[in-house]
This record gives sequence, C-alpha cells and structure tokens, in this order.
Amino acid sequence: MIDLSPAEIAAVTGGRLVGDPADVTGPVVTDSRQVVPGSLFAAIAGEQVDGHAFAAQAVDSGAAVVLGSREVRDEADQVVPMILVEDVTVALGVLAKEVLARLRRAGDLDVVAVTGSVGKTTTKDVLAQLLEADGPTVWPERSFNNEIGLPLTVLRADATTRHLVLEMGASGVGHIAYLTDIAPPDVAVVLKVGSAHLGEFGGIEAVARAKAEIVVGLLPGGTTVLNVDDARVAAMAAVAPGPVLTFGEDRRADVRAVDVSLDDQGRARMTLEHGDASASAHLTLVGAHHVHNALAAVAACRVLGLDLAVLAERLSGARALSPHRMQVTERPDGVTVIDDSYNANPDSVRAALQALAVRGRGRRTVAVLGEMLELGEDSVDAHDRIGRLAVRLDVSRLVVVGDGARAIHTGAVQEGSWGEESRLLPDVDAAAQWLRSELRAGDVVLVKSSHGAGLWRLADLLVAEGQA
Repeated sequence: MIDLSPAEIAAVTGGRLVGDPADVTGPVVTDSRQVVPGSLFAAIAGEQVDGHAFAAQAVDSGAAVVLGSREVRDEADQVVPMILVEDVTVALGVLAKEVLARLRRAGDLDVVAVTGSVGKTTTKDVLAQLLEADGPTVWPERSFNNEIGLPLTVLRADATTRHLVLEMGASGVGHIAYLTDIAPPDVAVVLKVGSAHLGEFGGIEAVARAKAEIVVGLLPGGTTVLNVDDARVAAMAAVAPGPVLTFGEDRRADVRAVDVSLDDQGRARMTLEHGDASASAHLTLVGAHHVHNALAAVAACRVLGLDLAVLAERLSGARALSPHRMQVTERPDGVTVIDDSYNANPDSVRAALQALAVRGRGRRTVAVLGEMLELGEDSVDAHDRIGRLAVRLDVSRLVVVGDGARAIHTGAVQEGSWGEESRLLPDVDAAAQWLRSELRAGDVVLVKSSHGAGLWRLADLLVAEGQA
C-alpha cells in the first residue's frame, strides 16, 4: 500500500484517531499473525472471531495503528493506537477505493477483474502468470473475492504496480456492484453463469444479473471480455458500456481455441487464434474445462496489447497456484490424488469427474464426493444427477461422504444397479479409514466437495499419508 498517515486514513474513512498511532508503511492485514512493523491491522468482527481481541497483540507486533469500531486497551490499561470507524469492513473498502484512485492518478496501472460461477480462481491465477512477466502484478491470495478480500488485494498495490488482477465473487444481487464501486475494472471478464449459490440467489437468471454487474461497473472506456459459448454470458454484451471481446470454441469467438485435444494426463493442447494471429499452447492444468479459463486469461491480455505467441508460451508454463484446485499429486505408492476440494457446484463437479475419467484411462478410478452446498430446492436433484454421471463415466468406485450428499449415492445406485461400487460414509474420518484399506497402486482418486463439507481435510490426509 502507498504510505499514508493515520490522519489521512481517518479523513478518508470518516474515522477518529485515538492513542498515538504511527504512519502506515506496511501492509494492511486482518490476521494479527501477519503483522509486520508499520502494518495497519483491520479488526474485523466476524461470526466466529472478533479481531478486536487481537488488536493489542497486533500493536505489540509492530502494527502502526488498528482500524476498529471500538476502543481496545492493552495490559497497562492504555488505549492502543486506533482509527475508530462505525464499520471496519466498509471503511476497508473506502480506503481501498481511495488508494486505487490515487495510484491510477499517479501511474500507469490497469485493473483486470474476473467473475463467473466456476473457474474464477484458476483464471485469475493464470492471468497473473501471463501478466507478471510484463510488469509488477498484484493478484488475490487464495479466493480473496469478497467485501474483505478484494480491498485487501487492492491495498497490496503500490506505485510500482503495473497490473492489478481481482477476483469478484457474489452470493447475491448487488455484491459485485459493491466491489466494482471500490475497484472499477479496465477489463472485466465473465466466465460462466452456472448453478453455484442458487439457493442464495433464487434462480439462474438472478445469477446472470449478479454477474453482469461487473460489466456495468467497468471504468469508462473499459473493455468487456465474454464467454461466447455461454448464452447468458454472451447476452451481457447488451449492457457493456464499451468494447466487447469474446472468447470460446465457437466460430463466433474473437479469441478461439481450435484443434483442442487432451493428452494422457488430461491436459489440453490447442491452437489459439485471434484475428490473423495463431499460436499453439499445451496446458499444465488438468481437465478440459481449463480451456475456457485459459482463453479468458489470454483474451484479457490481448485487450492489454500482449502478443499472442508470447501469451501461448507463458500459458504453457502456467500452473495452479491456489490450493485444493485440481492439484495432482503422484504418491510414491503409485496412487494419484486429484485434489479439487476447495469448492463445488454441479458444473465444477461434472468437469472434475470428466477429468478423472480421462486421467484414469486404463486404471481404477475412485471419486470421493461430498455435499454441494447452497443449491436450494434443486439440491436433491443436482446431487442425484452427479451420481448418475459417475456411473455413465464408468468411475470404478464412488465414495459419498456425509448425509447431505446421500442423493449422489442413491442416484448412482439407481442408474447403474451398483452394489459395492458406491459407498455412503458418514464423515471424513470414515472415508479416510475406507480409503486406507482399499486404495492400491495405480488408483486415481478425485476428492471434490463444497468447502463447508470439509473434504479438503481428507485431501490433505491423502497427500500427506502418501508421502509417509
């Protein structure tokens, strides 16, 4: 973040200074363990943890000032240096908006923002790798894509930053509009309108309206990058305030992938085309669904003027940076673990199962699936269809974890008259025990569920136990 005095921060956020704060010369953090000298510690009051409880510790660790909503005293009963605001999260967004505006006025900075029901995190990771060779690039850690994570990402930018890549998520209409008010993008990328969070949105059309907010929120003169293979995404061109560039495998796409094939590891080869230019690329990412993620990243970079051949070369070296997203581990005992356990919805589970089927050709495949959360009234049918798909893809063994995912098991049994091929187990511990006894050399195991279902813990166990 650019250096700011406590008085400047208080003026921007409408806050009040207490104690004796120092100038902020370090990062803005919400975790006291990440404090370094000069940090601004934002004391977020969450559902489970209240950051105010760690404010004194943050100052002891070198924080210049605490952004909080109530006074905090240290062990000597002295008020710690603070900027007091009504709502810390809102103040964080206001501060990020002001810092970004100052950076834009002072230098040559572009903002590229990505949204979509699936693929956001992988796409921003790929995009960041394509851009960082072009100049200093800041992008989100993990999935920092909400009203806290996005401002924290913006506030990592400084006067040297050339590219700022942002991920914008939503669980309701209006959420992305709030984020674009903080950081209106120069380039807005929309990947897919799918069934993630349907229960919260209330329907697929509401999802489409929410994702379109990133287009409406563009900086004046900004460019929209749309997936032409998704009709709901392509329709967002109607609300674009400026130029539109499309990507996809359809002939109508401006940036296209042709001659797409998968190698024996499930990684895509393709020829990229844009106008008269073409170049070959070979992804390191596993799964055919990453073709669209890669195309989206390339299209955004083309808007910024990067050469297609250079992008293809960089794309062929790009890898998954965020944990639990199609990470492939070859264990010494001959078992392959595909960890895609960070999150799940019907679209992403279908893509992961298809990737498992390709990666596991000629080998025994095991799909370990947990609940897909926030699907609303469609939940049972959605889980049932996943179970039936596992049968149709000829998955060797299906392990369904948790009662919330029961319909995956029943769908598989009804589709394929399965017996021992599908197992319903109550929790992660039971699944771990079953896998320890059943896995053998040559097996390919996929682990996939919504984050709240907790199968990421099982994926970590599978990887760690294989290294023992």
